[in-house]
Amino acid sequence: MALQRPAHPWLAGARPKTLPAAIVPVLVGTAVASAGGQVVWWRAVAALVVALALQVGVNYANDYSDGVRGTDAGRVGPLRLVASGLVPPSRVKGAALACFAVAGCAGLALAVAVAPWLIAVGAACVAAAWFYTGGRRPYGYLGLGEAAVFVFFGPVATAGTAFVQTGRVTGMSLLASVPVGLVITAMLVVNNIRDLPGDAAAGKATLAVRLGQARARALYAGCTLGPFAAVAALAGLYRPWAALALAALPLAARPTRRVLAGAQGTSLIADLVATGRLELALGILLAAGIAL
Repeated sequence: MALQRPAHPWLAGARPKTLPAAIVPVLVGTAVASAGGQVVWWRAVAALVVALALQVGVNYANDYSDGVRGTDAGRVGPLRLVASGLVPPSRVKGAALACFAVAGCAGLALAVAVAPWLIAVGAACVAAAWFYTGGRRPYGYLGLGEAAVFVFFGPVATAGTAFVQTGRVTGMSLLASVPVGLVITAMLVVNNIRDLPGDAAAGKATLAVRLGQARARALYAGCTLGPFAAVAALAGLYRPWAALALAALPLAARPTRRVLAGAQGTSLIADLVATGRLELALGILLAAGIAL
């Protein structure tokens, strides 16, 4: 059967459904800044540009690296440009580097305005994006992807957004980063559970492959339910209205129940989408609660 070319292959390859993972940390970090009355809007916008450009860049970089390695053969999930043959690998690699350059320019402006050492943080973010599946020993193939996602989407992106506006890293910004990072990590966990058979066959030792089905599914449940304990702590210690985010708990119930019950293959795509909805709802409610 001939491959049906999507109307907008570059848009499909950018994986727009993953973009809330870039938006939510900036939203929550800006809410933390607003709690102290210190929102600097151009810096918030620059942080959003950095986050979005890095997210699209890592999507293209993963597409390129997995495609040239052949580990995307037989992939169950979203379309990949290189593996499908729709776009030459060199063009996908160029698109990834262009996105990283955009992120670098916005990040440089923040570093000049706030603190020069932020250049090193930005370089670490770009390196993490590229070497997730790129290079000789990609860390995503070593089971370290989930830890990196939590660190870079949680404390780095969330507390970092607050820092570029307030000049401080606070206990509240770090605690607020925990639920954000956990739910975004849950998206990677369910993605890797879906791809586990193919990844194992291709020698891609993701954390799901290393843990096995049962423990990987338990990890997913921890990443979807654990954030609400962090929300309760944040409400108790810093901002009582942060408890608004507990209203997102019902959105965690169905995908968590399905994943624990053993959903497989393409049926997990719906759970990935549901996890994305959980992330967006939790982020919006948490930001609103912190800002109140």
